Amino acid sequence: MPSLFESIELGSIYARNRILMAPLTRGRATRQHVPTPIMAEYYAQRATAGLIISEATGISREGLGWPYAPGLWSQEQVEAWKPVIAAVHAKGGKIVAQLWHMGRMVHSSVTGQQPVSSSATEAPAPLHTYDGKQAPEVARPLTREDIARILNDYEKAARNALEAGFDGVQIHAANGYLIDEFLRDGTNHRSDEYGGSPENRIRFLREVTERVIATVGAGRTSVRLSPNGDTQGCIDSHPEQVFVPAAKLLNDLGIAFLELREPGPNGTFGKTDQPKLHGLIREVFTNPLVLNQDYTREEAIATVATGVADAIAFGRPFLANPDLVHRLEDNLPLNKDNIQTWYSRGPEGYTDYPFAR
Repeated sequence: MPSLFESIELGSIYARNRILMAPLTRGRATRQHVPTPIMAEYYAQRATAGLIISEATGISREGLGWPYAPGLWSQEQVEAWKPVIAAVHAKGGKIVAQLWHMGRMVHSSVTGQQPVSSSATEAPAPLHTYDGKQAPEVARPLTREDIARILNDYEKAARNALEAGFDGVQIHAANGYLIDEFLRDGTNHRSDEYGGSPENRIRFLREVTERVIATVGAGRTSVRLSPNGDTQGCIDSHPEQVFVPAAKLLNDLGIAFLELREPGPNGTFGKTDQPKLHGLIREVFTNPLVLNQDYTREEAIATVATGVADAIAFGRPFLANPDLVHRLEDNLPLNKDNIQTWYSRGPEGYTDYPFAR
């Protein structure tokens, strides 16, 4: 019977436990999206995780609209990531870069250009910018030439991730961002080979994953999906019809692991009545499956022990508890995170959360 606290092979990556740190946007990079020294301290504090999935990291200026989030498209960014990753490795940790294109969830005041998406839709709510929240803009539908260009951006970012020292990459295909906007029929209204049938809506995910695998290897490639519910105005009418085949495709491509963010009807950060799909996905995805969203210690232990999933990714608990693995092992109380400092600029609510010992 597997234990949450025992090691696991995630493709080519050895994880010393099955407690993963989920990607958490924190906004501590520069305005030019370059990582900063304080990020090395933050990630090193959390290096006891079996694997850290980095905060979402932009593959291009076009695709990164979150203020002060880091990127991976320039050599300056690569060089600034190196000491961050070295700090994690020095503590015996492992870290992968989450590759991010935000699609329609950006504002032109940040990126300098009109947002893009699968179709001409807009975000459902005001967007974060350097000047506060601003009204969303209608996205420009991607052309085939745009798609070819973005595939090149994914390849370059994946190559840059390895140069920076990351142990692998995760393709962000969840949470209402670009790939998710292609997957779901609520946002994908195309009539070409990238729209309509589930097979067509999966095409962009397949092409991105194939390009990244060709760059870093399947054993260092993972994917994040959010198959149920409405995320940032992105929803599918029959999610099982697209996400189960998508998981089967990813399994056939041999990715290292698949992470699912699945809110429930009583979720504390998003909620939905659409059923969770990990059971159906587990039937077609035989490589390591990682689940995320609102897991308690007891639920995480039971989920791994019963084989429902192979590991659990924790987000906000890791934000506030750099020693989360120790606290879970010894069943110690957890620090409460401060939402007011999630995206602020200094050490408060970032590197100053206390350790249990």
